[in-house]
Parts: sequence; C-alpha cells; structure tokens
Amino acid sequence: MRFHILGPVAMEPRTPTAAKVRVVLAVLLARANETVSTECLIDELWDNAPPRTAGTTLQVYVSQLRRLLAEGDPPAGPLGQRLFTVPPGYMLRAKDDEIDLIQFESLHQRGKAAYESGNFAEAATLLREGLGLWTGAALSGIPHGYTLSSTAVRLEELRMSALEQRITADLRLGRHKELTGELMALITEHPLRETLYAHLMVALFRSGRQSDALRTFAKARGALVEDLGIEPGPGLRTLHERILRSDPNLAWREPGTARAEPAAPVASPPPALPDFVGRDDAMAAALRAIPDAKGRSTTRALVISGPTGVGKTAFAVKLAWRAADRFPHGSVLVHLRDAHGAPLDGREAMAKLANRLEQTPAAADEDPTDRLHRLVRQRRLMVILDDVASEEQVRPLLAAIPATFAVITSRRPLAGLDGVRHQVLDVLKPGEAELLLREIAGPQFDDDPAAALDIARLCGYLPLGLRAAGAGLAARPHWTAAMLAQRLEDETTGLAELVAGDLDVRASLLVGYRDADPAQRRAFRMLALAPLAGFSLWTATALLGTTPGETERMLEQLVQSYLVEARPGQKDQAPRYGYHRLMRALALDLLAAQEPAETVSAIERLSEACLAVSRRADARLTPGRIQYGLDDASVDPRSLGQAGEAAEANAVEWFQAESPVLVDTVRRAHGAGLWPQVWKITERLSGYVETRAAWDDWAVTHELALEAARRDGDAAAEAEVLRSLGTLAWQQQRCRQAVRYFEDARTLFLSAVEPVGAARCLIGVGDVTLSEGESARAGKVYGDALEECAAAGDDRGLADALRGLAVVELQSGRAEPALEAFTAFGDRADRLGDHRWSQFARRTKAWVLEHAGQWSDVQAPWVPAAVEARPGIWVVGGDVD
Repeated sequence: MRFHILGPVAMEPRTPTAAKVRVVLAVLLARANETVSTECLIDELWDNAPPRTAGTTLQVYVSQLRRLLAEGDPPAGPLGQRLFTVPPGYMLRAKDDEIDLIQFESLHQRGKAAYESGNFAEAATLLREGLGLWTGAALSGIPHGYTLSSTAVRLEELRMSALEQRITADLRLGRHKELTGELMALITEHPLRETLYAHLMVALFRSGRQSDALRTFAKARGALVEDLGIEPGPGLRTLHERILRSDPNLAWREPGTARAEPAAPVASPPPALPDFVGRDDAMAAALRAIPDAKGRSTTRALVISGPTGVGKTAFAVKLAWRAADRFPHGSVLVHLRDAHGAPLDGREAMAKLANRLEQTPAAADEDPTDRLHRLVRQRRLMVILDDVASEEQVRPLLAAIPATFAVITSRRPLAGLDGVRHQVLDVLKPGEAELLLREIAGPQFDDDPAAALDIARLCGYLPLGLRAAGAGLAARPHWTAAMLAQRLEDETTGLAELVAGDLDVRASLLVGYRDADPAQRRAFRMLALAPLAGFSLWTATALLGTTPGETERMLEQLVQSYLVEARPGQKDQAPRYGYHRLMRALALDLLAAQEPAETVSAIERLSEACLAVSRRADARLTPGRIQYGLDDASVDPRSLGQAGEAAEANAVEWFQAESPVLVDTVRRAHGAGLWPQVWKITERLSGYVETRAAWDDWAVTHELALEAARRDGDAAAEAEVLRSLGTLAWQQQRCRQAVRYFEDARTLFLSAVEPVGAARCLIGVGDVTLSEGESARAGKVYGDALEECAAAGDDRGLADALRGLAVVELQSGRAEPALEAFTAFGDRADRLGDHRWSQFARRTKAWVLEHAGQWSDVQAPWVPAAVEARPGIWVVGGDVD
C-alpha cells in the first residue's frame, strides 16, 4: 500500500470518500506506528464540542478505515493487520517505504548529512528527490483540528528547510545562474523569509549582478519593516555589507582553488529568542567567565550543562549576543549531532565547524585541523559547540582551535575537560516560568492568572515544556488555561499535551534517554516505580535488584546524565534521588512498554524491602503493637545497606522521609495483585499514620489493604485493618461507623482465635463511648478490656486500657484516681519503651498537679472542659478534636 500526506490525504489503492474518515487516517498516518489516543481523535474530529455519541461514531469511522486497509493488503501480507486497538486508542502500522512523509524525512536527513560532510552534489540530489514527493500543501483536502493544523505547520516548515538547504547546496556547486528565477518566485510566495533573500543576493552577486543583489536587500528590508516593523537580521545585514564592498570570499570557486583570507566578521549566531526570560545571575556569571573586550581570559571554554529542555542552547546564543562586542570577528553555532541524533566524531565535528566558517567546500587534500587553523588564525571568535555528547568528542576540536573561545552545551557536566569553567542551568524560578508562559500564550491567562502558575508547576518549570504548553495554548484560542492545566495533571498522559508543531517535549526528552547505555535505560525506567516525591538508596537497590554499591554507582551515572536528580539530605543524611516531573512521565511511559513481568518483579522486590525495613522502624515507634506476617519478609535488611539501622535509630524521621515510598508501594502492589504485601506494608505503616494523624494516607492504604486481606483470605489481617479503620473513623468524629468497624473486627478476631486483637477492639469502643460523653459506660468497657488484655498477656493492651481508665477518672473530676491510673499507665509505657506514651503520661500528670486546687472541693468536683484522651487527641464536650 501507499499513503500520502505531503499533499492531499490519500492512500492506494483506494482513498476513503468520507472526509471524517480521511481525518482519522491523516492523524494516524502523521503518527504512524505510534498509539494515538481516542481523546486526541475525538478532539480532531469535533474540536471542543463532541456529540454525545462521539466514542461510538469514532468506532464506526475506524471500522470503515479497517475495511479499506484490508482491501489494499494481501490476506497474508507481511504486516498482517494494519490498524490495531491499543489502549488508550489506536495504532496504524506501516513500513517506512509506504508513507511519503517517512520517505521525505529519510531523504532530508540523508541530504543534511551529505551536506555537512561536504558532499554537496549528493546533498542536492537527495534533497531534490525528497522535495519531489510533495504534491501540494501537506494534509490538504480535509478539515483540520489542532493536531492536523500544528502538523501541517511543522511539515511546511520542514519542506522549507529542505528547500533552503537544497538551494544552499546548489550555490556551493556553482549553480547560481540557474537559481535566480526560482528564488525570485519563492520570495514572491514567502516575502518575509530572510534566508531566501540571502540566497538570492548571493546568486545575483555571483552572476555579476551586484546592483540587483543590493536592490534585493532593499526589497527585503521594505517588506520586513512594512509588515513586521523590524529591521533585517544580523546575517542579512552582514551579507549586504559584504556585497557593498565586493567581498572576494563571496565569489564562487571550484573546490581546491586558492582562497583569500576570510573577511571579518566571519560568522554570527542564530537570532536570540525574543521571549528569553530570567537567568540574570547565570548570565552574569557566564559573562565573567568569557574573555573581556581585549581578549583576556583565564579559561579557554565555558561548559553550559543541564537537563534536556532547560534552555542551554538558547542561553548560549543569548550569551553570544550579549558578548558580541568582545568577539569582533563574530560567533558561530555548530550542532555536534548528525541528522539521526548520533554524536559526530572528532573529524566530522571539525569539518562541520569549518564548513560553517567558510562559504566554499574544503579542498580535497586539506586536513580538517589545518583548515580550521587557517580559518580562525588571528580571529577573535566565539564558537558555540552545541549538544556535545562527551569529552572525547570535543577534545580534538578544541585542540584544533586553541586560541578560540568555545562555549559548550551538553547534557553531561563534562568534568574531564581541563581549563574550562562550568555553568549548570536549572529550571526556571516560578515567577520566571509564569512570565515565559505569558510571553508565549499572551492574553489567555488574563482571566485566570492562577492557571499560569498551575501549568508552570505541572511543566516542572522546564523551559521546553513551558514553550510547548504556551504555544499549544496560543494555537487553541477556544481552550482556557484551566483546561490545559487539567490535562497536564495526569502524569501518564500529560506529555502528549506538550506538542506544538515540531516542538515535541517527549521526543526531545527521549534524546537524553537514548544517549544512555542499556543498563542506565533499564534503571531509568525501573526507578519510576518510586514516588515522585523522591527515594533513597535502599529503595533504588530493591527496585534494581542490585547491591547498594552497584546501585549508588548507577544513580551517580544517571545524575551525571541529568536523567535523575540528586537532592541533598537533611543534616548529615545521605542524598535522596528523584525525577523532574516530565522526566518521570517519560520514564513511566517507557515502563509501560516493557515486559509486565519485569515490572511486577520490581514491585515485589520493593514490597519485600519495605516490609523488612519498616518492621524495624515500627517496632521502635510503637513497641508492642500487633504485627502480623512478621516471619514472611524474604529480604534481609542488611542487603539494603544501612536502611535498617537508620529506621531503628530514628523511627519518626525515617517514617517522615519514607512514608511516601510505603504509601506508593501499597498502591503499586495492589495494582500488581500482590495481596499479602499490600496488607502487610499497610499494617507496618498504621502505627505511624495513627501517631501523626495522617488521615489521607491512613484511609487510602487501609481501604486497599482491606480488599487485599479479603482476597488473601486472612481473617486476622482483615480484622486488624478494620480495627485501624475504626480508630480513623473515631478521630474523624464518625462515631457510629467507628463502632461498627470495631465490632466487625472483634468478631473476626474471636473467630480467628486472636484474643489480643479482640481485646484491643474493646479499647477502641471505649474511646468512642468516652468521646460521646458516657464516662461510666466507657469505664466499664475499658475495665473489660483490661481483664482480657491481662488474660492474653498483652502488655501494650494493658497499658492502653489503663490509659482509658485514667482518662475516664479525669473526665469524671476524680483527680487522685486519675493520677494513680496515669502513673500505672506511664510505668507500663516506660517498660514497653514507647516514649510517646511515656511523655503523654508525664504531661497529663503534670497538668493535673498544676490544677490540683480546682479539685479541692470534694462535694462539687471540678470537671475539666477538655481532656487529652490519646497523645494529641482531645475529648471536648463529648467530641473529638
């Protein structure tokens, strides 16, 4: 089959006649061999007002398209079925030679590579062949929504880029006379495209028509001033000056003939972004690192590093313009990757830089190093080496231009280079990010300024993400900023919203991922199973299934590649690690495409590690608390480094830092069907969430654990979860529901012959009864619980029942019995080693003694307005506060 989108949308042998079916075909072809979400297709078909039956109607269109695709393929074709249902949408499979767009992109990339290597004849041939695939405006003949509109704009820009490069190759080959007519027609069609004017000026000058070349500049200036109110850019102005003085280097020469020395200036950087914002401190530091106006400097290069999308290239270009007066011979930017994104080697990099500095091809017998020496000799240039992959790639080039100052951008710090200064770029500050969004999207934030901050946060303040979000919003005037923020909120699909024309955040982030080796890629995917809030070494060790030493080395490699972030720990603690929000979204996306069994194994390893380490922290935080499944942990905490010792040394701090990991692991284990791990991790977490009153985490984990315990068929585990849910309901003043939880839990405990759990349920009922103002009945319940705890040998239960009886005495206005009961409770808490309970007992006894005078009237005992029933939980007038 053949598919066409570089012109009217069509497919061979038969094109759908219905326009909306052709729209579906066009969207699927524009993203061939990728999953296109149902939501994206519905938006494209009906924009912002889909009918109620949109989903069903889309299925009908897909069914019609499937029938037409089946007609064009032999029954046993090499691809089999073409159009697949792949949640959350559909995927159209096609080979590279079946889609004109893929053929064009391949020819374009090969043409660029040939041009950059100096093979201009091959470049012109390949680019001309690619441009011949176009039969009209891209994606024409159908209505456009946002996706097709932005794709059409991107493709038109791609076509113009290929056309301009083909013209440049023809100029290098001396075809200037043949090009003048074509260029004049193109300028009429594209009157604001400065590159076309520049090509025409060069072609006219080389054809002996200097006056026509100068008139062309005047025409370009007139069009730009009249339509846009701006002067021509520095490149066109410099060319105009060179034509005025009949610069001999503009004349075409056969390859290998003698060359005059280059005139100054020899180069200029690309235009700086007009909406560049922030970076004031970083820019000031960079300006201090480069040579002064007299060329004096203590360094030979400045390395600007940072994660993908942080704006390194934009910063370097802005720096070049800010420092233009220090480099009288100009500046030049060279991208050190090939058309496929692979790093150029040293000789290729030198050849590419030389080609950018010289108008004519290299002599066949001229060494690249000698050529560069000749081109930069006695010139004060700034060379921007963009997207450097490694120290090895750039060392030969730096050695070839020892007196030329280089600004290097890289996704790695390049710490191995000597004699350089380093500038690390981070994401923008929130205020700067908001300003950038407003610069790009304009008035769409006027009615909802809070949405700008939301979008900036959801983009992680990354300039690339902000630019895509702002441009996408500007292209959708029918959208509100709040609508975009809502779409970005979903971490699993938000990256799909950050596409605007050829600005694709996911594709850009993938470049850094693909630079990594296979082990690093696996680690990048696996570590996304940890929560966004961050994780420590033991978590990563469990997820990767490696030793702590191996894990630490891998984490450092990921940090050096800006795939993972290192976050300083508190005080003297080890660093924690995490992802930028958009990088984690990419990692989760890649994780979803790997073998499910590998993901489940990692979740199981992390679950077992959580059980092993949290057991030690829980035993220290709430000693004597019921813990089921203690003998089931399959991981020795010692295999996780010092995690176990850290958990035991300071349980509260450990839980504060690691509770997000435990909560997130409960969710993931539940999703993977690891039922025992779900309720066991929850059980170990319950002491912490109760002591900290972490109601949200408490509710989420225990609802999942309740289902897991039931699926696992463990009655005692189910009962303990119900008992904990009863305590949560009591704290939230849902007293009737709390009693039901406690009663159901007690029934299960008794049926499972678990007297300790059954007795503790009575203590929970006592707390509810006390908070309802029924002190006498609460006292009886606590008394029954005390007997059952004593019979079961439950020291913690005995202490808790004594605590309840002491509070009853206090609430009833009986100071002496309350002091005695609190003393007994405190003694047992001391023996248990529960410091929180011990402090509670001492604190309450001191409070009673402080108010002793108010209890002196035996006939009319003083009853306090509120009493602390549990640490931090107060009973006030029959309510819990």
